[in-house]
Amino acid sequence: MHLTVEQALNVYPLSEGRLIAGRRGSNRVVKSVNIMDAPDITDWIKEGEMLFTTAYLIKDRPEEGAELLRKLDQCGSSGLGIKLGRFWSEIPEPLIARANELGFPLIELPYQFTLSDQMNGLFNAEMKRSTGLLQDVLDKQVRLMRFALQSDPIRHLFEMIEGVIGDPIAVVGSRGQLIYNSSGLPDAELQAQWPWQQRHCWVKNKGWHAFRVPLMKQEQCTGYVLFFTPRVLLSAIEESLYFQAAELLSFHLNFNYEDYFELSVQKDFGVLIKRHLKNGLPIETVTEYAERWEIDLLGQPYRCVLTDLAAAEEPAGRLEELDALKGEFLGHSKLQELKGLHIVMDEGLLSVFPATGEDPGGEALAAALAACLAGLKGNGSAAFKSALSGRKRSAAQLAEAFGECRETQRLSRAWGMGDRIVRYETLDLAFIFEQVPRERMRVYCDRWLGGLMGKDPEYVQEMMRTLETYLDNDGQLNETAKKLFIHRNTATYRIEKLGELLDVDFKRINDLLRLKMVFLFRRMLAREGTSADRNR
Repeated sequence: MHLTVEQALNVYPLSEGRLIAGRRGSNRVVKSVNIMDAPDITDWIKEGEMLFTTAYLIKDRPEEGAELLRKLDQCGSSGLGIKLGRFWSEIPEPLIARANELGFPLIELPYQFTLSDQMNGLFNAEMKRSTGLLQDVLDKQVRLMRFALQSDPIRHLFEMIEGVIGDPIAVVGSRGQLIYNSSGLPDAELQAQWPWQQRHCWVKNKGWHAFRVPLMKQEQCTGYVLFFTPRVLLSAIEESLYFQAAELLSFHLNFNYEDYFELSVQKDFGVLIKRHLKNGLPIETVTEYAERWEIDLLGQPYRCVLTDLAAAEEPAGRLEELDALKGEFLGHSKLQELKGLHIVMDEGLLSVFPATGEDPGGEALAAALAACLAGLKGNGSAAFKSALSGRKRSAAQLAEAFGECRETQRLSRAWGMGDRIVRYETLDLAFIFEQVPRERMRVYCDRWLGGLMGKDPEYVQEMMRTLETYLDNDGQLNETAKKLFIHRNTATYRIEKLGELLDVDFKRINDLLRLKMVFLFRRMLAREGTSADRNR
């Protein structure tokens, strides 16, 4: 039996009685009911036991009755019910005073019902409550099992658990950060007295209480879940339901997202980075937060990546597209392995990735980005373009890295570069020659391509495509042939022919550099020509 005194007084026929004194103890839990028929009853009383009596043993000694109440209270009894009419017509004042002093419930039992009738009423009510509780718990367990068998349960994990349990919950990460909180209570109030002991227990505060269960992964505690239940005492089967929900939470969070408990910290860290880049928040504030939560992202070499729509125009719903892209980055296996941080900004999706010794040049990062963009549904792969900064070694260079990404995006658009992944290091010439007059660019291009331009247009187009591909692949004939889908001998012949027509030696660095500049100028001129046509 697990009724409070207040709940027991609502059960018929005990509901026909009334609470005479000790109202402060009305929330005491009634675990069992017994009849007092011996003067040494306090030697046998159990905690939570409520006693019924006709007052026969104390009918002539009210003072001893008051002392009996004190002993019952010390033994943890939940209350005393006295049936009037046979030996007492009213409860003596000493008992009432002592009951009020102790906060010990003193009940006047209804005369028209026997003590056994009232005991049976409580037992039947408890049986009905327990049966209903058991059915409710079994139903919840079935729902939990169905949830556990879903193919993608993590999406609505917290809401689903909360809906099944029927009470608000809060999930706290391994470092004390609030990951989820539907209780309506301030986070700081729930985080009080952190760190916590790794055991399940009741947590009580002014105005609320919760049952707290640690989330365990093998022998390691990865967080806690708090169940905000209105009940003051849980039965064994209710506790088992909470433990089952906690195990389900722990399994899915650790199985699907090993670092899921870090997401709230990562989110706050991303907000600080955004404020640093946009509002001038001191970088020391960012690094202090990183040190507090042991985030080593800016304490080691890193690169920034800015991914945005390839077109300069900003369509409606651009931020929604960037949010969706962030989800793709978070879910892509190769990018997950690189352990980056992703922040949606006005300029695009900013990502910060470690540039460790395993990938100092950023080749693995570029390949992972290309694979992710290529795998987007619809036109996603063509719609987005990523700009990579140079390798940075300190947090103080974060703004510099972000600036490099922005400049790379701007210049790649200005020069009409079609590559989805553009690296800052590859645009050095663009920075140097950006202010060259456009007429001088045309003269320069005509000078170095004059030996080819007088040929048949189709021939010129094919040879220009071969030359541009050859330069983009740093003079690698095998890669050039592969990109053009031609035999290596064909590619070799074309390059040799181009050397004759343009009077250049492809083994000389200076000639390769000049031709590289030619194609940069052509892209810039073509870009401006397209813009002029569009504005007519």
